[in-house]
Amino acid sequence: MTLNLASLLRQSAATFGNKTAIIAGETTLSYQALHRSAQQLAGALLGLDVQRGQHVALMLPNVPQFTLAYYAAHYIGCPVVPLNVLLTADEVAYHLDDSDAVALVVWEGFLEQAQAALLRAPRCKHLIIARAGAEGAGNVSARPDSHDMAALTQGGSAVTELPDTMPDDTAVILYTSGTTGRPKGAELSHFNLAYNAEYASTGLLPLSDKAVALAVLPLFHSFGQTVIQNGVLRVGGTIVLVPRFDPKLAFELMQKHRVTVFAGVPTMYFALLNLPDADQYDLSALEHCVSGGAPMPVEVMRQFDQKYGVDILEGYGLSETSPIASFNTRHQAKKPGSIGLPIAGVELKLNDEAGRRIDEPLVAGEICIKGHNVMKGYYKRPEASAESIKAGWFATGDIAHRDADGFYFIVDRKKDMIIRGGFNVYPREIEEVLYTHPAVLEAAVIGVKHERHGEEVKAVLALKPGQQATGEEIIAFCKNKLAAYKYPRLIELRDSLPKTATGKILKRELRDS
Repeated sequence: MTLNLASLLRQSAATFGNKTAIIAGETTLSYQALHRSAQQLAGALLGLDVQRGQHVALMLPNVPQFTLAYYAAHYIGCPVVPLNVLLTADEVAYHLDDSDAVALVVWEGFLEQAQAALLRAPRCKHLIIARAGAEGAGNVSARPDSHDMAALTQGGSAVTELPDTMPDDTAVILYTSGTTGRPKGAELSHFNLAYNAEYASTGLLPLSDKAVALAVLPLFHSFGQTVIQNGVLRVGGTIVLVPRFDPKLAFELMQKHRVTVFAGVPTMYFALLNLPDADQYDLSALEHCVSGGAPMPVEVMRQFDQKYGVDILEGYGLSETSPIASFNTRHQAKKPGSIGLPIAGVELKLNDEAGRRIDEPLVAGEICIKGHNVMKGYYKRPEASAESIKAGWFATGDIAHRDADGFYFIVDRKKDMIIRGGFNVYPREIEEVLYTHPAVLEAAVIGVKHERHGEEVKAVLALKPGQQATGEEIIAFCKNKLAAYKYPRLIELRDSLPKTATGKILKRELRDS
């Protein structure tokens, strides 16, 4: 049996035709127009000699071109590599090289980073530039291998038949850092993502073609990609795209388009709840709210539910699990503070430090996940894959306990990971940058509580003898080398950092101090 993610769009285009699929500012695209453009861009990619099985990277915010390029790549059997638009040129170059991408579709606003990155990623042969308008299509850039996306789409010979991809073929490679080393690409199959999207639109939220979803979650992230893009388009709903979250704009669009579905991270709910004059907006159409990406403060959930007459459902997942693994659902009363129950077809268990299964309630252990949502593995990293997935069980590194009703509650996260505004920040990556500063002797990066972002990134440093550096200088140094959500905002300078007998820095002691 064949399976291809682009069949979600193909089937909806056949069923819903001229119904609006996407709204972006004053632009609207029907299902038929979106599908036809994806087929034409697929033909243009073939014309550039992009071949089946090769990887196409996307560096696009929430604009129609993301969805268009996403399904176009699948129409010719090319796995998609979505990139965070906040990445620096160094980071983009690493992702392109590591993923073996042969083409990069980039939004015009991020062209500078993309061009600099391509100089260090020679295997990426094609730069395709997406623009807000048609201006400048004749003078795309100085690179001879650059192309204007609109021109390609209009001139492409449509690919009308889906390739015979198998359910286990790789559809998307999502990069995720881990607690050590550089980011790794989680290989997600067509089956992983199609089934997760089906659950999002049927098991989690009973959506129909009447659904209108506000897309404030980045589509390059697994949460927004599965729950909003694939889930909503699968049922013939309408997606209202927001390139960058702003609470006032979000409320305005919710009122204007009678939004029924909102998915966000806790910091977004916090911003909406505390926006001055929020009461002036009519959110009476809002039916479904879901939260993930970071723990939702129970009080924020309670106040938001009460104020807007909704019932926020919180869940849990990772890039490696497509992403949904567990959720509170409408089928039973939710438990605030809980990540809910495993979704249909997925098992969760808790293991102790020795790897033994914990069956007793309220005993903490590492969450392990097994099911249709678990990735194939990490791209080109068999050892890391084997370490993470054993006998089909994916070890998350997250610590939780389970109550007598089977609901899971996160009690700790991966030892070092920081969640800032819903984005995962891994200290090792930042520490490696800090250690390149000529004045830094020792570095440890930790997360500290922050009212708005959930956690803020803090670097605790010891400087080399005779060297000097201010916190402002360190921050500026990191800012030039790391994405905006990663670099530390807080710097603490010490004479030395606490260590174990073996010389390992004691981060727990730093967090407690």
